[in-house]
Amino acid sequence: MVLSDLKMGNKAVIKNMNVSKDIKRRLLDMGMVENTEIECLFTSLFKNPVAYLVRGTVIAMRKSITDKIVVDML
Repeated sequence: MVLSDLKMGNKAVIKNMNVSKDIKRRLLDMGMVENTEIECLFTSLFKNPVAYLVRGTVIAMRKSITDKIVVDML
C-alpha cells in the first residue's frame, strides 16, 4: 500500500520511496529511511497535506508525494 492510504492513528513501516532524487534526499534528511515506523497523526481540512510522526518528528506531506511512498501496515 502507499502512505496516502494510511488512516489516521494507524502505523506502518516505510519500504520504498519512488520520488525524485531531490525530494528523496529531503525525506532521508528528515529520517524517512527504509524500515522506519511512521504514524498518520492528522489531516488538514481537505486531507492535503497530512501530518505524520517519524522518529519523534511531525512531518506534513502532500498527497502527490505520499502516493509514491510504499509502506507495510503494522
